[in-house]
Amino acid sequence: MKILFPGILAMAVIVVASNILVQHPMGAFLTWGALTYPLSFLVNDITNRLEGARAARVVVLAGFVVGLLCSVVGTQIHNEFGPLVTLRVALGSGTAFLVGQLLDVTLFDRFRRAEWWRAPLISTLMGSTLDSVIFFTIAFSASLTFLEPGNDVSWAAAPGPLLGLGRVVPFWVSLAVADWCVKFGIALFGLLPFRLIVAKMTAPIA
Repeated sequence: MKILFPGILAMAVIVVASNILVQHPMGAFLTWGALTYPLSFLVNDITNRLEGARAARVVVLAGFVVGLLCSVVGTQIHNEFGPLVTLRVALGSGTAFLVGQLLDVTLFDRFRRAEWWRAPLISTLMGSTLDSVIFFTIAFSASLTFLEPGNDVSWAAAPGPLLGLGRVVPFWVSLAVADWCVKFGIALFGLLPFRLIVAKMTAPIA
């Protein structure tokens, strides 16, 4: 497994960077972490293409462990609103990462013999969609307040037009849709580096 360590390292760097950058807003509905986190699916897919599903699951597990450590650290750091990472955010983040990434591995493996673009595109879109749904629902939905009664997420339930333009929805739904749109765009643009990196890594040595 010649790229397993680089894959683990890349996944760890992306997870750590995303946990830091998520603390910094980028406009009304996004954080800077939204730009780095989707790259985890690219790392997953490259590992899967070059080394197979088993190696990709190892990389996912490593990223999950790093994410847990980041959440533990975040719960110990406080600002004027409380801990940087609440229980619901930690639970949503870990669950979304693990389920979304493992779905990505499974779907990529299923489509690996189709056209080169089909496996990374389908697996990333489905995995990242599930990731967004799970994270924002667990972290901010009013229906799951019982998970952490002391955590006031009423701001996330405040009604407003979807992305400032559409029908009235809870604010967290706009956050989820904006997050998914970024993941969708990166999934499309990520096909080029996926193709180039895989071709470079599989090219015969002269």
